[in-house]
Amino acid sequence: MSWHPFILSLQVTVVATVLILVVGIGLAIVLARSRFPGQLVLETLLNLPLVLPPSVVGYYLLLILGRGSPLVELLGIRILFTWQAAAIASAVVGLPLMVESARAAIANVNPELESAARTLGSSEAEVLWRVTLPLARQGILAGLLLGIARALGEFGATLMVAGNIPGRTQTLPLAIYDAVQNQQYALANLMVLVMTTLAFVLVWWVRRLERSKGLLR
Repeated sequence: MSWHPFILSLQVTVVATVLILVVGIGLAIVLARSRFPGQLVLETLLNLPLVLPPSVVGYYLLLILGRGSPLVELLGIRILFTWQAAAIASAVVGLPLMVESARAAIANVNPELESAARTLGSSEAEVLWRVTLPLARQGILAGLLLGIARALGEFGATLMVAGNIPGRTQTLPLAIYDAVQNQQYALANLMVLVMTTLAFVLVWWVRRLERSKGLLR
């Protein structure tokens, strides 16, 4: 078994995780702490990757990252059919899970504790960093783990924007598809076992976090 698809999957997932964490927390804070025109539309758009076929998500990413887009024409950034495009696709499909969990956790933070911190002289940034995010950390971590699990298993959108190039953009889910197509079932079984084990650990960790918060009995 070549370990390149596994290593590339980890590389793609690490970059996707950073994107999910940074963008996800920012969006969660905005959605949990403010009300603005068009918020419902934004929330709906953020959740679309959960229900749209991956090929549709991939097609939208093709429009954003491909020839004729501002990213290419104005900024000269060309990342289609690279592992970086796979990382973006993975981040897009994992982001909604992070945003929903983190937003709920932040919204459930007791506002009296935040008000107490303000009366003690803390700025809004200090309240966020020292009170809100620490109290919401379990929900944020649970959302991040779910986002990582989704990013790790991404297939359809990745195929659309990064292709399936062995040694360059072939992640583990794509390698499994190729192995089945080529009737290499022993190899497919091994890679499926690796993917299942990783997904099991991530979901099990999320369940543990939820039980520690008393959400499950």
